[in-house]
Amino acid sequence: MRKSFEEVLQYTNYAMKTIGQKSMTDEEKDYFIKETRNNFDNHINPGFLEYRKSAGADDMAMEWMASGDTFVDLHGNTYIDCLGGFGAFNCGHRHPKVVETVKNQLDKQPLSSAELIDANRSLLARILADVTPGELQYTFFTSSGTEAVECGLKMATLATGRHYYIAFKGDFHGKTMGALSLTSKEHFRGPFLPLLQGVRHAPFGDLDYLTKLLDIMEFTGELPAAIIYEPIQGEGGVQIPPDDFIPGIRALCDKYDIMMVADEVQAGMGRTGYLFATDYSKVAPDILCLGKSISGSVVPLSACVCTERAFRGMFPDPLLHSTTTGGNPLATAAGIAAFHVILSEDLCGKAQKSGAIFMEELEKLHQKYPELLTAYRGRGLMIAMEFCDGDLGYEVVYEAFNRRLLLSGSLINAKTIRIEPPLNITEEHVRKALEILDESMAIVYAKHFGKEKE
Repeated sequence: MRKSFEEVLQYTNYAMKTIGQKSMTDEEKDYFIKETRNNFDNHINPGFLEYRKSAGADDMAMEWMASGDTFVDLHGNTYIDCLGGFGAFNCGHRHPKVVETVKNQLDKQPLSSAELIDANRSLLARILADVTPGELQYTFFTSSGTEAVECGLKMATLATGRHYYIAFKGDFHGKTMGALSLTSKEHFRGPFLPLLQGVRHAPFGDLDYLTKLLDIMEFTGELPAAIIYEPIQGEGGVQIPPDDFIPGIRALCDKYDIMMVADEVQAGMGRTGYLFATDYSKVAPDILCLGKSISGSVVPLSACVCTERAFRGMFPDPLLHSTTTGGNPLATAAGIAAFHVILSEDLCGKAQKSGAIFMEELEKLHQKYPELLTAYRGRGLMIAMEFCDGDLGYEVVYEAFNRRLLLSGSLINAKTIRIEPPLNITEEHVRKALEILDESMAIVYAKHFGKEKE
């Protein structure tokens, strides 16, 4: 119900005062929690509060402050972050160099008119051209991963004149209508069908199937504009394809003049121990979609990086595809700092080192709790634990959260719990996280399998 402007101004004063506080009295905390619960119930989504009840004893736990590989809740409890914003915190929380760069830009101009020349956008585009593989050269900046994918679809269509696309079972590419057409799970697609027409889904990792599908599509006159893939499926449960799969996609794209689109929104920016996950396969896509951690883990940013061939359809009219705030000065300042941090601090190397520790110790946990932890897999710090079923996996998440370790599942594979901490997580916190995982699995294992492990 609409209220008077005076009442709204009173509430904005309260909200702004709260944002400026670093600590609260117990009375202030109680009121703030009650107010937040009411707002979620009535103005956000009451279902989210129900979900949180399954993820920890404190269903109203709030992230209040953060730094490095940890965050602090409203009550002052410190948590190790092994979720990493689903891949958004590769640089860690509030990295000093990123924050400094963003503050410097904030003091000058956070948003521009988008009419004149924006220098920051050009600086970051140059950096992307210099660090990405192959002939990637031109960048269109957006604000979220799904927008980068939408842009990639349009660039592929402009480049080829075609209107069909191939994605893979288990893929997750976003939830806007075009990207959702590529996302594979019926749970997310079903309520909105029919979606973008002309999308085919193939089994992930099955090069023989893909080869036969393209042969049929050529025969029927329906060759695709793009084959879009995740180098490692994130929401699909950190599924790693056979080593010949991505080079095979490249070969098929070359054969049929198809745009090869790498969705590295989650897997990119050093997450897998390589600056870009496709680097592992020693091939280069025609279009590279980035998001999450290109933000420097501070200001939302995403990017669609293209070869000249993929992008040239935009040359005659640069406003054929546009966005008001995508690639704004504040966000691109954060992106510039993100690359500086990742490269200067060797976060790719740190991801490999910490990932090796996790994988070695997860093997021990797999041997210790074989009926519970049925598998594990990963590359760098993109790691999945697969449990015997989703409910028991979330019981482990619940117990871990109560011991101040943040984990979460994946949207497409219910049995999978991910480990995706900031790439600069300390070895001390890696080992503490593994200790908490051991304790949490022991509780769940004893409860469901009637066995206690020492």
